[in-house]
Amino acid sequence: MYNKDDVVIYVGKAKDLKNRLTSYFTGRVTGKTKKLVSEIAYFKYIVTSTENEAFILELNLIKKYDPKYNILLRDDKSYPYIEYVNRPYPKLKIVRYLNIKRAKNRKLFGPYPNQGAARRVVNLINRLYPLKKCEGVPKELCLYYHIGECLGYCVREVDGEKIEAMEQEIISFLRGNDTVIKNKIMERIEFHSENMNYELALELKRELDYMSMILARQKVELTDLIDRDIVNYYIKNGYVSINFFFIRHGKLLGSKNEIFPIMDEYIDEIEYFIGLYYAKNEIPSEIIVNEELDVEVLSEAIGTKVLWSQKGKKKKLLDLALTNAKISLENEFETIKKDETKTIDANEELRKILGLDKLYRIDIFDNSNLFGEYSVSGMVVFKDGKPSKNDYRKFKISLEKNDDYNTMKEVLYRRYYRMLMEKSEKPDLIILDGGENQINAAREIISSLNLDIKLAGLKKNSKHQTNDLLDENLNVIPLDRTSNLFHYLTRMQDEVHRFTINYHRQIRSKGSIQSVLENIEGLGEKRRKSLIKKFGSLKNMKSASVEELSSVIPEHIAKNLKEYLDNM
Repeated sequence: MYNKDDVVIYVGKAKDLKNRLTSYFTGRVTGKTKKLVSEIAYFKYIVTSTENEAFILELNLIKKYDPKYNILLRDDKSYPYIEYVNRPYPKLKIVRYLNIKRAKNRKLFGPYPNQGAARRVVNLINRLYPLKKCEGVPKELCLYYHIGECLGYCVREVDGEKIEAMEQEIISFLRGNDTVIKNKIMERIEFHSENMNYELALELKRELDYMSMILARQKVELTDLIDRDIVNYYIKNGYVSINFFFIRHGKLLGSKNEIFPIMDEYIDEIEYFIGLYYAKNEIPSEIIVNEELDVEVLSEAIGTKVLWSQKGKKKKLLDLALTNAKISLENEFETIKKDETKTIDANEELRKILGLDKLYRIDIFDNSNLFGEYSVSGMVVFKDGKPSKNDYRKFKISLEKNDDYNTMKEVLYRRYYRMLMEKSEKPDLIILDGGENQINAAREIISSLNLDIKLAGLKKNSKHQTNDLLDENLNVIPLDRTSNLFHYLTRMQDEVHRFTINYHRQIRSKGSIQSVLENIEGLGEKRRKSLIKKFGSLKNMKSASVEELSSVIPEHIAKNLKEYLDNM
């Protein structure tokens, strides 16, 4: 479905296209569906041979166009995993991968919906086993070695068999065998008690109690140790609540719940939500779903076994997922509806104030610099009142002086010239975190590119607090600080400021490394980038040996760099 600007605003599939389209225009449509229908200008369609082909094509088109009314899975969230690294030294850490498929060759355990629980597990294992814990490669044995929590990998040769035995125990625990860790904790408790270290013994006793409580909660009646997800849903008041249970190696690690309004046939909505979810998350060996869903289509699209369960232990878990989905929707429905109404009302008020025909996409810009150095800009995007993080952009500024006017001109020219070249989505409104100066700069660039995009600025008062909205003609629009519109604009302003400041910190940190490395003869830009990519910080470079530095740069340059860093 396209709007009058030739932009794809919705993608769907149907066995009977005529009946499906007729339902939009003759049935009683409400909410977002009603808004969708009001924007449809024309349709295009593709005929496929099978339902499976149609489903997979639908997923691919949604990923390609990101239509405004296909609202699912825009939050970019990813769950934490525990990763075991065995080279060059054994180490355990918390990681997040937006694309879990890229991490398939790593030893990953999870997902852990509760990050606190995952971190507590890692901390406990680090206390019980002498894994590498320090950063970089110290020249001398560190504190962890002296308290018996590291084998001194950076300085000493370590018995490979000892590491292998430790690795087997850790991986066995992370795969569900909790006996080995419980026994280890009991040994430590007894050791500390015998040596009258009662505080340490009590601390480990608390960890043992916590683990027993968590493991008791995680127990499920399935004993086959297959990694599987249980997925069920509950529908009420035009919303669907989908609940996932994550079962790994016979243990329930946690759950995920998502609530969203129904735009189309609810079965289609749920099936493509599940398909999109597994396009960017870990795919288990088995997924159990409600019998209403098409398991053949889902199996082919996701690439794993998808099945129904109508009796037995799996059916009990499926019913439990349904109960959780129902509780989540009933508990959160009023809050979700209230927040959505506030956002819709604020967005509509902004549209009317600025005289726009429609207001779907807003691009917001902010600049950041430190005394004119390391100047950067950030752009965040809100679609339908919600952050669209896939569309965020960072800009490193070529200007070497503090000049907001020309910085804004450079950023906007780069951003919207590229938009024209790539024929990508055009915003309905550009908001600048600044007053007259930035609006004048923006007007000049938008006009030079022959674009018709509304501009607005957020003007601050003498206390540096946002006070007024400026339109593109520099007319002042006072804002009621208690209104939904003010809070809506403030939320966008806070988000772009956070995003830009974080990027500025990264650039400033890398800039200080670059400036030091520029003093070393033989270190060109390519070699400097390779060093930064490998070691990340001057501290890590300083603690690295000549041999480790030589893995990135020639040995004679590595020696010069090592000497220079040691004398800093």
